[in-house]
Amino acid sequence: MEQHYKLFRVRELADNDEDFVMALAATFLEEVPEDAERLKKAVAEKDYHTAYQAAHKMKPTIDLFELGVLQDLIEVQDWGKFTKTDVDVTDKLEIVITAVEQTVLEIKQDFGL
Repeated sequence: MEQHYKLFRVRELADNDEDFVMALAATFLEEVPEDAERLKKAVAEKDYHTAYQAAHKMKPTIDLFELGVLQDLIEVQDWGKFTKTDVDVTDKLEIVITAVEQTVLEIKQDFGL
């Protein structure tokens, strides 16, 4: 439990209401993988605006669940925001995607979702 993510800040936000913690975990599963796919596609297609939007949307949740990849996600976001055509963010993107995939599997197992 909690190898790829942390619940400390989630529980703090939920004031230790386990039903709310469960709801936040379910929301993570609903939204973050979809946003991650959108981000992956946008980077592959060099769609800077969509990459920025997807990364920006993911940031609060990635931060809340403390996946440990916030700085990598910010680099991908800034790549899109500032249209950094001379920068390759593929490695940073891969770090974020791997963290999201591992967290999704772990949350499903930990919460029985």
